[in-house]
Amino acid sequence: MTAKTKSSPLFLGIDTGGTYTDAVLWSEAGGPSGKVHAKAKALTTRHDLAVGISGAVDAVLQKSGTDPAAIKLVSMSTTLATNALVEGQGGRVALVMIGFAEGDLARDGLKTALGTDPVVFCPGGHDVHGNAAKLDLSGLEAALPELGASVSGFAVCAYFATRNPAHELSARNLIRDITGLPVTASHELSAKLGGPRRALTTLLNARLISMIDRLVAATEGFLAARGIAAPLMVVRGDGALVSAAFARQRPIETILSGPAASLVGARHMTGLDNAVVSDIGGTTTDVAVLDGGRPRLDPEGATVGGFRTMVEAVAMRTFGLGGDSEVTLEDGALNPRILLGPRRLVPLALAGMMHGEAVTVELERQIRAANPSRMDGRLAVRTGVPERLAAGLTGAEAKLYELIGATPLAVDRLLTSNAQNATLNRLVSRGLVHVAGFTPSDAAHVLGKQANWDAATARLGAELFARKRDGRGQAIAASPEAISERVLTTLTRLSAEVVLETAFAEDGLDGAATVAHALVQRAVDSHPGIARLSVALDRPVIGLGASAPLHYAGLPPLVGHDCVVPEDTDVANALGAVVGQVRVSAEARVSQPQEGLFRVASGESVRDFNDEAAAIAAAETDVRAIAAGRARDAGTDSAEIEIASEFRVSTVEGQRMFIEAHVVAVASGRPRIAV
Repeated sequence: MTAKTKSSPLFLGIDTGGTYTDAVLWSEAGGPSGKVHAKAKALTTRHDLAVGISGAVDAVLQKSGTDPAAIKLVSMSTTLATNALVEGQGGRVALVMIGFAEGDLARDGLKTALGTDPVVFCPGGHDVHGNAAKLDLSGLEAALPELGASVSGFAVCAYFATRNPAHELSARNLIRDITGLPVTASHELSAKLGGPRRALTTLLNARLISMIDRLVAATEGFLAARGIAAPLMVVRGDGALVSAAFARQRPIETILSGPAASLVGARHMTGLDNAVVSDIGGTTTDVAVLDGGRPRLDPEGATVGGFRTMVEAVAMRTFGLGGDSEVTLEDGALNPRILLGPRRLVPLALAGMMHGEAVTVELERQIRAANPSRMDGRLAVRTGVPERLAAGLTGAEAKLYELIGATPLAVDRLLTSNAQNATLNRLVSRGLVHVAGFTPSDAAHVLGKQANWDAATARLGAELFARKRDGRGQAIAASPEAISERVLTTLTRLSAEVVLETAFAEDGLDGAATVAHALVQRAVDSHPGIARLSVALDRPVIGLGASAPLHYAGLPPLVGHDCVVPEDTDVANALGAVVGQVRVSAEARVSQPQEGLFRVASGESVRDFNDEAAAIAAAETDVRAIAAGRARDAGTDSAEIEIASEFRVSTVEGQRMFIEAHVVAVASGRPRIAV
């Protein structure tokens, strides 16, 4: 069956990762797992995402000889949101807290996440039954003209907004009327209680809006230019598909999108029902567990970049460990260890390929110096994002940002004091500047195990790193090849540790502490001794990612089980993006603020009933309608809806007393395709 067979629609999967953008053309023809007609990769171009997308998709179309008009569905996964949270990036936003006190910022990591972004406190909010306190938005209104000129969006969280969103809606409308900027209200993202964590989730969502909006706009523009008139879907963090418009409003739900798609792809490619899936990319390694053919979901909400959100997603643990991880040296040790991550650098081999002599001349200059410097092998370059995203820089940040251009500049020429290093790091965290430096990808180029970028530049970086001194003042390695071997060995070893950490955590232990225990370290190392120790998984590892065949070749003896690397592992995310389903939910709560009065809070409405049965029936009707509408918005016309109710009751003197009911509707179906 060929790619042009009318009876088998063609689906285009795209994955926009931190380093590469992947594309795959797939159809349901060719057996239970369908058929991959073509696949391709292109560098992710953060300054203009359409460039990387077009490079990958055009290559797929050319390889397959497919008429673009024959594509009936486009689905995309992305690690951009995940990477942004891991690396502390995102737009500057203002947080509006209604009914909260300043002390609430100290809960659930909210103050840490907020950083230097502005926050406005307003009187108001509701109680647990949805009864309102007095709302006063005058302080917010006075601050909006100045805030509107210095932030990219707003996050609004009101006390008990999940029981009554009226005050969030008032603030949202005021902000939109005065500033015209995007506003995220907390009740739109979660129906769970816990104001500070809901505020944290809303804050992160607001930060990601501009990034995901640029991604969707770039993809839509490219598809239109190529004559691909197919619906565009995006993978959520739980592996479900939603429409691009849906994802634009709720980008926080795309955190762990790429890893979730990889789990769907891993199951699809291997047929394994029980496995540990480890997906290594340029920036992160994402590890999760397959049980009975389905990924485990995190009931408490996804944790990314150290922040526990309220986003339902796969129980994925994301580690700042990848092919492009920053390579550093342990401070103060006689025999310092190699450290990797969590920050991503632009590999020197990639920088050399893109910028040529601008990079190599500086590295050669540093090699000629008599003594090594802490800043050797580091260059700074602008990311090329729109200038409006540089709003709100301090004087020191703006001055340094002006010195950095589109051509890499050696950091030892750029910085004149240690204090400026922190300033540079802030520009990196804002997504305005990239730092290029030595990475495992460079080490692989030095050893001839990777050849897609400039190996000569990578070798210069390895030579500079090998000159670094240990605690005795000696060079840490004898040659570029020697240090490169150490880096790759370290990456494989750390990969084993994150797989075992995930396994221990899924077993209810403190994963990080257990892996760090001396006995586990001896077992992983197969350390000889009178007491022989071993550690082993009860299921195989599925290794995903383009570099998995390289970095996971030595994994089996470290984890005590096989490691399966599928044939199409390099495009697992893109493949997983096109074989999933739309799945959305809606929730309602029924409470009893006073005896005989039953209050239904669903969506953006609050209604009272005098009868419990009538209130429950109304809640079920509401969530069914809301779920059906969200399913249509999310991209399916054939949703099946299931409703489940959970009651909290007590018995007093033999009489049943109603406390609360939680009603959930889940709608799922295959995405609509072009006719």
